[in-house]
Amino acid sequence: MDGTNALGEFLRARRAQVRPEDVGLPGSGLRRVPGLRREEVAMLSGISSDYYLRLEQGRDRNPSAQVLEAIARVLRLDADATSYLLGLVQERPTGARPPSRTRAARGREPVPSSLLQLIDGWPRNPAYIQNRYTDVLAANALATALTPNCRPGVNLLRAVFLDPAERALRRDWEDLTEEGVATLRTYAGPDADDPQLRDLVGDLSLRSERFRMLWARHDVRPRRGRVSHLSHPQVGDLDLHSNKLSVDGTDGLTLVVSHAEPGSRSAELLDILGSLTAPHPGARTERVEEQ
Repeated sequence: MDGTNALGEFLRARRAQVRPEDVGLPGSGLRRVPGLRREEVAMLSGISSDYYLRLEQGRDRNPSAQVLEAIARVLRLDADATSYLLGLVQERPTGARPPSRTRAARGREPVPSSLLQLIDGWPRNPAYIQNRYTDVLAANALATALTPNCRPGVNLLRAVFLDPAERALRRDWEDLTEEGVATLRTYAGPDADDPQLRDLVGDLSLRSERFRMLWARHDVRPRRGRVSHLSHPQVGDLDLHSNKLSVDGTDGLTLVVSHAEPGSRSAELLDILGSLTAPHPGARTERVEEQ
């Protein structure tokens, strides 16, 4: 994960994903690279080809918001991707690097006790807490029953890409991996100096061809709720709504809680799974211990 020219990397990756015909240009003729040419992006954005080249090469890292918004329209970026693009060049002294997070912030931040009590009190709702890198910090019994990877110390993104059992569980594995990488890219931003993030991206890039491909696309998507489609080895197919809530006052902790539609077959199966794996009285939510 280089990141020394995050703006240029993003522009090149997204330029390659736009077909000429998408923006009213003829798509015929020999093209050495997929997508739009630099001069085409420049022309449609109303800027000079030389200036756009400087942006991609990292020789001008302080374009105006108006210029970036014009480029975003040409590259057909949605609101999230446009916001991400603007964030890559937010006012920062030329040549300055984004501040790295402290060791404490990168480490295993303690989960507030009130959150542990909260998810402990949800015996019918799978719930867990993760950090910005998708490391699980705490999980209740039903979350762990859905997947053994939902336990403290496991990185969920690694599990989804590298664990065959996790892939078999996820009927929507293709969509899930796309979302997971795009969300990680969103939270990474230009912060290439974060060692934990760099290690995660480097490890997955080496071990997963699909991760390499998705990371190179530079898609971005904020963390949002979704419907998870699972095929559980004990109870069969379930469709669960997953809600992701940012935890105020923490460095990127997220509370993830799932539920089934009331009265649905998935709700019935979730209850059965809960009864099969009910913890003994007095059992507590698994959590990463403070260090």
